[in-house]
Amino acid sequence: MRCRPARWCRAGLYGLALLACPLQAAVITVGPQESVRRIADAARLAKDGDTVLIQPGTYAGDVAVWRQKSLEIRGIGARPVLDARGTVAEGKAIWVFSDGDFKVSNIAFRGARAADYNGAGIRFERGRLEVRDCLFEDNEMGLLTANFEDAALRVLDSEFRDAPRDTRSLHHLLYVGRIAHLSVEGSRFHGGYQGHLLKSRARRSEIRSNLLIDGKDGQASYELEFPEGGVAVVVGNVIGQGADSANPTVLAYGAEGSHWPENRLLLTHNTLISEGWRPALFARTWGDRLPADTRFVVRNNLTVGLGLFTLGLPGWHQGNHALPPGALDPAQGDLTLAEDSMLRGRVSPPPEAGLRPTAEFRFPVGTVPLVVPTRWVPGAFQRPATMLP
Repeated sequence: MRCRPARWCRAGLYGLALLACPLQAAVITVGPQESVRRIADAARLAKDGDTVLIQPGTYAGDVAVWRQKSLEIRGIGARPVLDARGTVAEGKAIWVFSDGDFKVSNIAFRGARAADYNGAGIRFERGRLEVRDCLFEDNEMGLLTANFEDAALRVLDSEFRDAPRDTRSLHHLLYVGRIAHLSVEGSRFHGGYQGHLLKSRARRSEIRSNLLIDGKDGQASYELEFPEGGVAVVVGNVIGQGADSANPTVLAYGAEGSHWPENRLLLTHNTLISEGWRPALFARTWGDRLPADTRFVVRNNLTVGLGLFTLGLPGWHQGNHALPPGALDPAQGDLTLAEDSMLRGRVSPPPEAGLRPTAEFRFPVGTVPLVVPTRWVPGAFQRPATMLP
């Protein structure tokens, strides 16, 4: 039997090739002078794999739900401002991400209010979300996640500030639910009010090289909380409580018990500051609510101000040191030890690579690579004050 003509074979193969090759991704530009003027329209038009570029300007009440499976959204030029002005998508947030792989950069989210007092700049439901170089201000929740245990959130070089002065609910600047993984790096949190600066229920939370200082006008409760345990890796951060905080605890772990099978609190090379005259609890754990095998490692941290740290904390402590009130002044950007500090050379870096700092916070947001010192000091900065930019 003879084969069919070669032309038929080639046509079949060509059809299969078309099916195998995805359509070329598009770039959608939003702006007052563009054909697409509203972000909500871009959210409706965008397909999987597209890039949405947003021109500078203020986008009032222009809220959106992003239902794609993969998408990148970037502000270009001066950071575009998304001003909610009483409008939120699905009653939740300025932007809602349903279920996909998303990247967001260079966007400001402002003024979210909702009927349940949980109006967020971003509501992240499921999938993976990376937020970079963004600003969240005056939102009932800066960024709020759902509780899907396969979701992951990464926050880089972003700022969360100025919770509403509203007593009807607790407003957290970043509130992460029961997701698989949270990573926060090079970001700044300040100006809380009764809620927390950062609260995470994630299975694994990695908080590295951030500035969580409430500031002189801040009235946050906890600066950092892990209410349901999990693995919390806290390395190289400056965590500071203002004088007007209603809660003496700076960092809290396990207040509501444990949700996850593995529970560890690993604190290394953090600078913890209390600016009040009431003694603080720099870190508090609820051992009676946590599994017996919960592990605590507390190493090379520096506390400044009145308060208790390792006394009463379970676990393994080494290389932690304390300075008196006023030894560092966050309001003046004074967060590093001098070259001739008596603490230089008093500690050794943690042997575990994941607990050794590799970067330092860079004001106003971001990080710089850590220059490995010849003499290590406790706390978040190895550079002496004379070397700061």
